[in-house]
Amino acid sequence: MISNTTSFTKFCGGEPFWNLSLTWYTSNPDLTECFQQSALVWGPCGFLWLTLLFYIRALRRYRTNPTPINKLNTLKTINGIILTFICFITFLKAIVDKSNGKLEAEIFIVSPLIQTVTFIVSTILVQIERRKGFIKSGIQWIFFLLSFIAGVVIFASKVQHAVNDEVQDKFRFVIFFVYFGFLFIQFILFSLADLARTIIPAGKKVSPETEASFPSYLTFWWMNRLIITGYKKTLEEDDLFELHPRDQSKNVAPVFKKAWASELRRCNWAEELREKARNRLNTGMTDSSYGAIRSDKSSPFTTGGDEDNERTRLLPSRSTSEVHIKKPKKEPSLFKVMVKTYGFQLFKAHICKFICDLLLFLGPILQKQLIGFSKDDGAPNWKGYVFAASFFLYTIVYSVFFHQLFHIGMTLGMRIKSAFIAAVYKKALTMSNEARKTSTVGEIVNLMSVDAQRMQDVTGYLWMIWSCPVQIALAMYMLWNIVGYATLAGLGVMILLIPVNAVLASFQRKFQISQMTQKDQRIKLMNEVLNGMKVLKLYAWELSFKEKVNVIRNLELETLRKFSYLSAFGTFTWTCAPFIVTLATFSTYVLSGHGLTSEKAFVSLSLFNILRFPINLLPMMVTYIVTASVSLKRLGTFLKSSDLDETNVQHDPAAPHPIQISNGTFAWGTDENDHPILKNINLKVDDGKLIAVVGQVGSGKSSLISAVLGEMIKLEGKVNVRGNLAYVAQQAWIQNKSLKDNILFGKQCNDLRYDRIIDACALRPDLDILPGGDQTEIGEKGINLSGGQKQRVSLARAVYNDADVYLFDDPLSAVDSHVGKHIFEQVIGPEGLLKTKTRVLVTHGVQWLPYVDKIVVLLNGVISEMGSYEELLSHDGAFAQFLKTYLQQETDEDEEEVPELQEIKARLESVSDDKIATVGSVGSSNDSTHVGSYQRQTSGTDGVNPKKLVRKFSRVSSVEEKEQLEEEMKKKMKEKEAEKLIQEEKSEVGKVKLSVFIAYLKSMGAACSFGLFFFFCLYQLASVFANIWLSWWTDDERLAGPTNNTNSTNGTDIVALEEYYLGIYGALGGGQAFFVLIYAIITAISVVNASTVLHEGMLFNVLRSPMSFFDTTPIGRILNRFSRDIETIDNILPGIIRSWMNTMFTVISTVIVISYSTPIFLSVVLPLGLLYYFIQRFYIPTSRQLKRIESTTRSPIYVHFSETITGASTIRAYGVQSSFIKENDDKVDHNLKFYFSSIASNRWLGYRLEFVGACIVFSAALFAVIGKKDHIAGGIVGLSISYALQITQSLNWMVRMNSDIETNIVSVERVKEYSETPAEAEWNIDRTRPPREWPQSGRVSFDNYSVRYRPGLDLVLRGISCQINGGEKIGIVGRTGAGKSSLTLCLFRILEAAGGKIVIDDVEVDSLGLHQLRSRLTILPQDPVLFSGSLRMNLDPFSKYTDEQVWHALEHAHLKDFVNGLALGLDYECGEGGQNLSVGQRQLVCLARSLLRKTKILVLDEATAAVDLETDELIQKTIRSEFASCTILTIAHRLNTIMDYDKVVVMDKGQIIEFNSPNSLLKNKNSVFYSMAKDANLV
Repeated sequence: MISNTTSFTKFCGGEPFWNLSLTWYTSNPDLTECFQQSALVWGPCGFLWLTLLFYIRALRRYRTNPTPINKLNTLKTINGIILTFICFITFLKAIVDKSNGKLEAEIFIVSPLIQTVTFIVSTILVQIERRKGFIKSGIQWIFFLLSFIAGVVIFASKVQHAVNDEVQDKFRFVIFFVYFGFLFIQFILFSLADLARTIIPAGKKVSPETEASFPSYLTFWWMNRLIITGYKKTLEEDDLFELHPRDQSKNVAPVFKKAWASELRRCNWAEELREKARNRLNTGMTDSSYGAIRSDKSSPFTTGGDEDNERTRLLPSRSTSEVHIKKPKKEPSLFKVMVKTYGFQLFKAHICKFICDLLLFLGPILQKQLIGFSKDDGAPNWKGYVFAASFFLYTIVYSVFFHQLFHIGMTLGMRIKSAFIAAVYKKALTMSNEARKTSTVGEIVNLMSVDAQRMQDVTGYLWMIWSCPVQIALAMYMLWNIVGYATLAGLGVMILLIPVNAVLASFQRKFQISQMTQKDQRIKLMNEVLNGMKVLKLYAWELSFKEKVNVIRNLELETLRKFSYLSAFGTFTWTCAPFIVTLATFSTYVLSGHGLTSEKAFVSLSLFNILRFPINLLPMMVTYIVTASVSLKRLGTFLKSSDLDETNVQHDPAAPHPIQISNGTFAWGTDENDHPILKNINLKVDDGKLIAVVGQVGSGKSSLISAVLGEMIKLEGKVNVRGNLAYVAQQAWIQNKSLKDNILFGKQCNDLRYDRIIDACALRPDLDILPGGDQTEIGEKGINLSGGQKQRVSLARAVYNDADVYLFDDPLSAVDSHVGKHIFEQVIGPEGLLKTKTRVLVTHGVQWLPYVDKIVVLLNGVISEMGSYEELLSHDGAFAQFLKTYLQQETDEDEEEVPELQEIKARLESVSDDKIATVGSVGSSNDSTHVGSYQRQTSGTDGVNPKKLVRKFSRVSSVEEKEQLEEEMKKKMKEKEAEKLIQEEKSEVGKVKLSVFIAYLKSMGAACSFGLFFFFCLYQLASVFANIWLSWWTDDERLAGPTNNTNSTNGTDIVALEEYYLGIYGALGGGQAFFVLIYAIITAISVVNASTVLHEGMLFNVLRSPMSFFDTTPIGRILNRFSRDIETIDNILPGIIRSWMNTMFTVISTVIVISYSTPIFLSVVLPLGLLYYFIQRFYIPTSRQLKRIESTTRSPIYVHFSETITGASTIRAYGVQSSFIKENDDKVDHNLKFYFSSIASNRWLGYRLEFVGACIVFSAALFAVIGKKDHIAGGIVGLSISYALQITQSLNWMVRMNSDIETNIVSVERVKEYSETPAEAEWNIDRTRPPREWPQSGRVSFDNYSVRYRPGLDLVLRGISCQINGGEKIGIVGRTGAGKSSLTLCLFRILEAAGGKIVIDDVEVDSLGLHQLRSRLTILPQDPVLFSGSLRMNLDPFSKYTDEQVWHALEHAHLKDFVNGLALGLDYECGEGGQNLSVGQRQLVCLARSLLRKTKILVLDEATAAVDLETDELIQKTIRSEFASCTILTIAHRLNTIMDYDKVVVMDKGQIIEFNSPNSLLKNKNSVFYSMAKDANLV
């Protein structure tokens, strides 16, 4: 070691490398020439060389457009060449001097050479960076920063030598100053960013981060423009810049997708899933019932169904867990994928944290030196100033690394969230139907909204896992050096707390899992409630379902309450822990006979304050890890679920037939009870042919379409489809876009072709009615279109798609007869637009069958017959039986027959021995003859005598329910232009109103709110006074004597005094523990109170909101409030409030303590306070508004997702998954750009506040140095610095918490908004409660009744007056927009009167409560809506009726045998939306509801729209028999269904223009009714 030192000294020309006498122990410090020429030169150069390899590798991977040659990179290059030349000249001069013997030190040769080579490399790097488009170089900037700092030191030394001594080497003296000047210029040039060549769409703003220079990047200067904009005005969406390319979904999602796919392949997971399926199927095949489908001649239902009638089994399936499945060898690990994909980025962030942790302990080291300096009267002042400056510099450097840690970590978390949302969305598009059974829409929304968010949140704080132990270890090591083995006492306390931590973690995990499960259940139920809101209101069931939601919510709150008490205990434990550790250490140290000096006490206290952070973070870390593991497991489980098997359908372009199924057997699931729906299917469809698929309900028609689409599980056989598909579902799927966009479906518009399709699909009259024509925005789920309109739009979409193969799942049942005929002729039929295409048409309409090329007859899932119409009629097979079934309608002695049906009947009679003469023909429109007819708008049949028509009840188009929207828009628009039905979600602007904070405090409870602040204030006072007491203790001169002489009187007194101080110090700690315990308990109680009150208020008010609110508000938006916002109030806001209180009181106490210690500090409080105020003033408006907009832009993600799930089969059929995934990515990016701006603004704030904090620390240290002449005590200096060291973080967190309080209280604001939306009238009014038997006769009177949709709009019903006697059957007719549905909605007061009155049996309905009115009326709605729960609950939510009454209703609804056949009977679970029942069964359940209510007034609103004719007949028979004495109001479009009614109401433009019996109106050939009948070919 000596020889090495000697060699280096010789290398430096005999001068030592380091000389303490010259550097430290002097009043005029300087550095040796050897140190200046070696360390200060080699250090910066060494940094560049050490990082060069990594930098070059990074540049090679960098892909962007080259930067053009410009002034900046040219100046950098020229300046680099000049620096190289200067160093080379210096090197040559040293060589010459050496050769001349003028220079002995070889270092003067080596150092310029190293600099020359380094500057050459730097200059080359400039050009490489330019060609790679690298606009900022952090490595080069740091290199020139280090070189410049080293140059400043050398500069100062040379100036000092020049002043004190004569300059010896003038050349090197001059050349250095030239070099230093150019070095400074180069540093400035590298502090600027080069011009970026970013390609971005017009109108978009590039992310300023991509254009920022490296210093701007480090200090977040690039956020200035947005912060200033937010200060000057309320931020709007257009003010924001686009996401950084690295954060965009299109770049993020593929990386995660590839890694996850690789993991699935590694585990061979697809094969594992198939093996499970085979095991289940093998188990199922041992069942003797395999291969047979239940058939019951007495019941129309052969199998259950969902929207396609045949998908869902009726019998409950046995849990798959009962089937023994071999455990897979390897399970895919989502955690491994996360590490593999994001580990390196996280490592970069954690490197920053590691540097932060090392820098953190510089504070106590400098504090020790400063306290020692204050006690050393002989120490030169420059040392004190160096210590003060060191505090400032270390704080700034710490701040840079700390905020880079958070910026990298938080943006990475954002990318992880984006990746998970993309993965969940894509999975929802590809998951199998079996997997879908285990994941409801609500649960998947929770995965996207809650679990993905939690993964984002935890990513930014994962460093806690290792950083907390590292900080604790370093602090304990330094404490050991200060107080020795007394440190073990503190360590012992922390070790004792580990089991407490373990128990807390265990319970927290349990409660988290429980709470998430309950949250899923609540959101699932809320989703159903919102979807079925109209039914709830019509049946007055809001309270029942409110109770059902509250049952789940109460379980959730009970879990939250337990979690809060656990958190209270954790808060108590971890808040007291640092003081207990301090007390244990000091007690052991003092009681072992050591004296506690100010240096030891306050340096230890600073270390304990550092310890406080990791110890306090431990519970947070536990919570984060627990929540993250729960969410990661949930996400992993979902992403591992099975997908639709792509091999179900092959796509061989060389296949001879467009559709070919060979020996196909198909099922909807692989569970042992999932029996095959279709068996031994053999079907070949030739090019350009029209194939009809017919059969009775449950025979498998829709399933056959699904099998061709690949939606079903193929158990056996082969399916091949050649060419692309277009699919028209039985229940039309419509997007929340314009009508035109729905038709185009992402394709380019060809105006000529588009217009032809509009006419062919009979949409032209609808465009004339719709206010914006084809630019009219269609509401969520097509809410402002009728069923027929929706189906025609769906049909037009398919036609415009210009596919090779068309699959039609009974689309003509949703339109009335003459429209159906038009569509068949113009689109589907032999002469239609699609005549050259291959078409498969599922239909119940026998009138189309003579025109098809081939008919496929399905019976119990098997193709029983197949052939042309003539071939099948030529023998009495299943097809003939099918026709018989649907021709056996009610007969009329004198009725005439429709010509087409006469022919069909005649043909049947000719081939059958059975007599059909007793059957009678169908005396109604063509629509009557086919199954499952949906909404009609007008009537139409040919040559039928109206007097001889059979009475049937009609369907109503749901468009009338939205007449108010159409009328309002027509009044507002003079020309056809787009009109927004679904308004953009509003966000508040400006400061969060005080009323929001007051509302939250009120929800917590006034006493709790006061107690919470009061006891926390007492805790802080005790904490501050304990530290002041410690300063008094260490400055007590009586303790300065020896403490080891315990036998002397003086020693005894000192020991007693030490114990006195220690006792008071411990008592103050006990006070802190008591106060914080009371505070924690009050907090636990109050936050649960707040969650209860706020959710209850929103739920109650949403249920009381009028239907117009639900028509114009997407369900996803409402669910977002019940999901994300309630989650914030439950779990996030309480923690933020605790942190806010802690930081606020810490900052206040710090300012007080420093001012107490050094009163001169008050001189900088005002300027620093003003600086702090202005920084906060700039930041908070921006942050607040960003959070608000981020919240509102989050809802469209979930709305779009719900929409996608609903239409998943259609999206897959058209093969447009990629465009929907892109749309989802765009919505996520749009939302995340606000989140990114929010976290970047947090970093902008943090850096600036920590600069203020650095100024405070510097001021405290500087004033301690200045106060040395006033003999300021060491304890006071220690106390001041201890608190000052906390201020940096506390100031940052204080404004952060202020902002977080405001940004998260926005959730309270949003919940409060939905708690105060306009509500309907009161549900119950005691003073006007009607008699129990009301209405007695069912007499209804409209007296000059008028209604408008909203105040200020025109009337839509104008002076309606009519008298309806009890027991009368009234048909209501009129063209679209006449006001028919409005009239019936007024009866239920869905719309409120603007004038006049409605009287039912002498009682004005306006005087009643809504429930008092609606519970006494009955409506059989158009769409059968059921809810999750038992059959019993769906029939009688209030449990008002006995089981006997329920069974009686089921018997009359023709459901008794079916329910008796169920193992659980009335307790049978209906499933989400009633999915475990077929559509027909759901309609019969609705009929049973009506039978239970059995009121005197019945409204039929397209009651049999969703059922086949067989079910229709059952419903009609029941209505005729069970409601014979009731008043019946039927909205009719098919006039033939009301010809035998007592009276007909004809409406036009909101007025009754005719009111008489059908016969009387038909006798008057000038009547409107006669003209309508004539248009329908009834007369």
